[in-house]
This record gives sequence, C-alpha cells and structure tokens, in this order.
Amino acid sequence: MAVTAQMVKELREMTGAGMMDCKKALVETDGDMDKSVEVLREKGLSKAAKKAGRVAAMGLVKAAFAEDGRAAAIVEVNSETDFVAKNDEFIAFVEGLAKLALESDAADMDSFMALPFSDGTVAETLTNKIAKIGENMNIRRFIKLNEEGVKYAGYIHNNGQIGVIVGLATDADIADLQACGKDVAMQVASMNPKFLDDTEVDQDWLEEEKKIAREQLLNEGKKEELLDRIIPGKVNALLKEVCLVEQKFVKDADMTVKQYVDSVAAGIGKDITIKTMIRYEVGEGIEKKEEDFAAEVAAQLNK
Repeated sequence: MAVTAQMVKELREMTGAGMMDCKKALVETDGDMDKSVEVLREKGLSKAAKKAGRVAAMGLVKAAFAEDGRAAAIVEVNSETDFVAKNDEFIAFVEGLAKLALESDAADMDSFMALPFSDGTVAETLTNKIAKIGENMNIRRFIKLNEEGVKYAGYIHNNGQIGVIVGLATDADIADLQACGKDVAMQVASMNPKFLDDTEVDQDWLEEEKKIAREQLLNEGKKEELLDRIIPGKVNALLKEVCLVEQKFVKDADMTVKQYVDSVAAGIGKDITIKTMIRYEVGEGIEKKEEDFAAEVAAQLNK
C-alpha cells in the first residue's frame, strides 16, 4: 500500500513521533495505522505517544528579527502547563524555532517540521522534548515576513504570552523605527484590533455588525425609518475601535495610531505606513482544560 503524506501527518498527530519515524512505521506495516502506532511504541516512543492526546493550551510565543529589520518570524509552541512554559529548556527550544523560521523558507507546517534542527528534524526534536520534559507539546503555528520595502519590529508581552510583529513600509533605517515599531506593536498587543484599516474589514463581519446594530436600535424603541440614518454613525464609531490605524493611541489618547506614526515620519523625514500586523496569543481558540492550581501541582509531582 502506498504511504501518503496525509497518512504520515495523521500518524504524527496521533503519536507525536517524528515525521520520518512515522513514514518508516507505515511502510513497515503496509499502511496499517494501528500497527504503526504499536511499532512506534515498541521503538521507544511510547512515552511521547501516550501524551499526544492531552490538551496543550499553555506555552510561549517568541519572535526573531533580521538585524536590518527586513525580515521577521514568530512562532507559538504549546505545552500542557505553565510550569513547562517557564522551563529554561522549553524557552530555548521556542526561541530556537523562531530563529529557524526566520532563517528558513518553510512555507507550511509540514515543511517546517521536516527541517534539520537539534536532535534531527524539528519533528524529531519535538518528540524528544515531549519524552524528556514529560508533557505533550505542539508547534501550533508560525509565520515568516519579508515583504519588499517593509521593515519589521515587535513586542513580546508577559514573557511570551502575547507576541506581535508589525511591518512598516518605509525607506527609513530600522534603528530609526524601533521605538515607533515597538509602540505600535504594544498597541496591537493591548487593544487587539481586528483589522489594520477599513480596507481590510471583512464584509461578512461588517454586515453582521449592522444587523446587530439594527436589532439593538429597534429594541431601544427607535423607529424603523430612522435606522438608515443612525446605523452609519454607529458603524463608523465601531470601525475606529477595531481598525488599528484609527484607534486612539494608548500612550497619547489625543491622537490616533496613524497620527502618531505620521508624527514619527515627519521627525525623521521619511514616509512610514503600517503595512502588516501579526498578533499571536498563547492558546487562543484552544479549549482549555479547567484545573485548579493545587491539582496542577499534584499532577506535576505525580509524573
């Protein structure tokens, strides 16, 4: 039976074993998934495999930047508990992955997992970390940014719970942009804008918001014939909250983020336009297991 990339991916997700180990196991068992799992366990990967089904919703976000600011990368790696997220070995692992993402041309997770790294490949190193540290871990996502004419800066909040990269289209040197870039990244971290500007607003989302506004106004007793005059104003107010460039600047509420960036541009004599924003927050969208602190400590002691 021919072993497909999808089969390898499925087995890797089931067991946490390395990509090449999964492929070899599938070849050895003629594509039998259950037998492949047993083969991996027999080869000493059972510790990692047993942990592969556990929810990993804690972890770290780390970023890496080229010295000239022309490229940047950000990665999120999840663990089961905050204890592991604070482990020096885990921190070094995530930082190494961010640097690898910056230096490589991997376009998707499968190609990234196959890159040479530490104990073999990224996938094999991850499996070894799971076995050694004793928790399930998952490299959830990454992205590399290197658009022509754009310089990148960023901000990591709370030791890696939130990471932000912003791209500034400009001819200015990165040294003149670092403070501005960090300020804008902090804005993104704290205010979590949905969109960069009104040109990027998702129209389905906007129509849904208009429907909600209409229902709210009707519930408030507003007359139907007045709604078409009221709703545009409410939408414009909403866009100022959800679009980064129109938000009030957190360090100076008398100006918007765009006005702040424009003031920096005027000061250095170079045009600056916010072109990109990437915001990763650890565990966002993952269904977390509810567990109190005492139980978490007990779980650690019983490993």
